[in-house]
Amino acid sequence: MEKKSKFAFFSSSSPKSHPSSPSSFTSFPPSPLHQVFTQSTMEEAIETAEAIIKKWDPNTPSFTKIFIKCVRDLRKAMHYLVSQDSQSPKLALAQTLMQIAMTRLEKEFFQILSSNRDKLDPESVSGQSSTSTNSEFEDFMQSDDEDDNEIKKANESITKVEKASAVVMTDLKAIAECMVSCGYGKECVKIYKRIRKSIVDEGLSLLGIEAYKGSKFHRTDWVTLEHMIKNWTKAAKIGVTTLFRGEKLLCDHVFSASSSTRESCFYEIANEAATNLFKFPEFVAKEKKSHERIFSLMDLQAALSDLWQDIEMIFHYDSVAGVKSQALTSLQKLKVSIHSALTDFESTIHKDSTKALTPGGGIHKLTRSTMSFISSLSEHISVLSEILADHPIPRDTRLLEPYVKTPMLEEEEHNHALSVHFAWLVLVLLCKLDTKAEHYKDVSLSYLFIANNLHFIIETVSSSHLRDLLGEDWITKHDDKLSAYAANYEISAWSYVYMSLPEEPTELSPEEAKIYFRRFHTAFEEAYMKQSSRVVPDAKLRDELKVSIAKKLVPEYREFYRKYLPMLGQERNIEMLVRFKPDNLENYISDLFHGTPLLASSSVSSSSSTSWMSLGRVLS
Repeated sequence: MEKKSKFAFFSSSSPKSHPSSPSSFTSFPPSPLHQVFTQSTMEEAIETAEAIIKKWDPNTPSFTKIFIKCVRDLRKAMHYLVSQDSQSPKLALAQTLMQIAMTRLEKEFFQILSSNRDKLDPESVSGQSSTSTNSEFEDFMQSDDEDDNEIKKANESITKVEKASAVVMTDLKAIAECMVSCGYGKECVKIYKRIRKSIVDEGLSLLGIEAYKGSKFHRTDWVTLEHMIKNWTKAAKIGVTTLFRGEKLLCDHVFSASSSTRESCFYEIANEAATNLFKFPEFVAKEKKSHERIFSLMDLQAALSDLWQDIEMIFHYDSVAGVKSQALTSLQKLKVSIHSALTDFESTIHKDSTKALTPGGGIHKLTRSTMSFISSLSEHISVLSEILADHPIPRDTRLLEPYVKTPMLEEEEHNHALSVHFAWLVLVLLCKLDTKAEHYKDVSLSYLFIANNLHFIIETVSSSHLRDLLGEDWITKHDDKLSAYAANYEISAWSYVYMSLPEEPTELSPEEAKIYFRRFHTAFEEAYMKQSSRVVPDAKLRDELKVSIAKKLVPEYREFYRKYLPMLGQERNIEMLVRFKPDNLENYISDLFHGTPLLASSSVSSSSSTSWMSLGRVLS
């Protein structure tokens, strides 16, 4: 509660009027205590005040409390004299003593603020204030004994550092209330604002926060700006939750009896610095928009969003509404910039015009860069869901219906919008890869290219946050697509070899057997020479393709070899006619998909020195 009798002298704009004449006190509100204040107690109060005020020994224990009690009694005596004998010489003495007292309290207030910065740092203040309320010392000037008890109770629950902070804050509050009630509030507030503002400014400077200007950002390269963004996200959290919060708590405590004084002080101390702090994200958001910068923008967005509740709580005064407005503006500008970066990213995929073919049908650099980007995007779900909810990107999503389930509940809408967005980006990439696959002259290589890249996409989805967004159905259906592309590759690349052997059951003459041996060897050599340069980067997919090819080829050839080789035992140069043994086939197949041709005309009959598995044992 505000005590009107105590603060009637404090006016927000009028200059200080020294109480140098009896008429200066005619405006004091009547104190209910003057009715029981006698001539003798008045004289005693003035004599005691004269001794204490002129002595002034702040090093004496509890001197501040004693001094303020003396000033309070002196004020009561002056009230009595104004009402009983306004021409009394005692009143002139009391006025002189009051001026001396106010001058000394003003110096003491300055001294406490200046020399106890460590005890008034925002972290100590925040900790102290979390265990004690602003009204904890409200009755300081009314009950000395109760004060001591209250301080003891508070001190039992806080640390030593916080205890020291509490004592200093108590003295500041007591002096401030005394000076304000005696008409010296303007001087008190001026000192407080000047010292505390310098502390806030210095604290932000130590955190690396500088005075931001838009012109400087245009001249700053992105690497430097990224470093500034990382520093800002850390500094802003400390600045808001510790520096400004602690300053607000201290200000509210010291000037707890006057809401207008609290607001005025906090405005002067924090408004400029906080507004400057929250301008930084807006300046960054206005810079050249590019999807490569989206992650730094989202870091800023997340940091500012996380601080929003604290900002609303700390800067709730009307006078500092501009701080909230600036923070809100920065949030909106960041959202627009992130949204623009998202559309720029999709456009970049559409516009990719690189015609260079990936050797061997391997993974295209567009696939790697796009999936890396999409995977990283999926780690910022909260920011993206908010942006897509506020600024949905219009598109025809009918192509996605088989892969993304329609939300059943209202609360699933946000995640659904996010799932649709990521599924759409992957679809755009797959369409672009289809276009690139058409540039291969060999159909089998086109299928292998799509299979490799689709496998890479599925693996990226499965091993990242994308799995939760796209779901198991998406993975299963695209796995089926992958199997289909792999089967199409195998048919287009190896079917000629499969068909070079006779269909069972068949009885061949020696001449017919020789024809089939030659046909098979030619077909295998041609297929192998071509396919040995193909690439399958993933070991699992590579082995699956080898096993599938070997299962179709080796058993058939082994049976043909076993059945018809004895017919040709009398043939000259049998090794030229039957150049491959079944085990040779296994070894050659095992060396496929590494991107290096391993078969030359001079080494047809030799087998590779390495083998990924013994297909003979598996397939026999």
